[in-house]
Amino acid sequence: MNKAVAVVGMCGSGKSVLCSYFTDMGWSSVYFGGVAVSQLKKNGIPVTEANERQIREQLRADLGMGAFAVILKEEIIEKLAKGNVVLDGLYSWSEYVILKELLGDNLVVLAVVTNSEIRKQRLKSRPIRPLTEEMVDSRDIAEIENSEKGGPIAKADYYVINNGTERQLKKQFRCFMKWFNKK
Repeated sequence: MNKAVAVVGMCGSGKSVLCSYFTDMGWSSVYFGGVAVSQLKKNGIPVTEANERQIREQLRADLGMGAFAVILKEEIIEKLAKGNVVLDGLYSWSEYVILKELLGDNLVVLAVVTNSEIRKQRLKSRPIRPLTEEMVDSRDIAEIENSEKGGPIAKADYYVINNGTERQLKKQFRCFMKWFNKK
């Protein structure tokens, strides 16, 4: 069976950059954050940090903490039938448990960890949906307290520290791929 690599980490840690390395190699991608954005657009609500948080928390209140894994399960299975898949933004412990039960050893969790101050600087200057330092702190607290986000990061199979340049991150990604290909 093909494998799914779930890239986990706090906002601004470099998850999307890491995921792009996988898609550049031809892997399919499933973007967990796309569920909230799609819901907002479908309902004609502006895509903002506050609205995304509200819809994420509402979906979890309605469907349980594993909501995004439940919503995306079929898409993940369909894509895995064709090749390896990168899961961009698995958040909650419940999502991890659902996908681990579904995929077993074919699920690998890759955590990207970045110092808080570096994340804040990156998020402040990003071109799409920039965040102030206060917004980052607020989001971090909400994701840890309301989204069970720490569990998958703590339980990761492999860690990448992303405090440097993209070139350094790419080098760590190559190290991960060597490790992954030996599994």
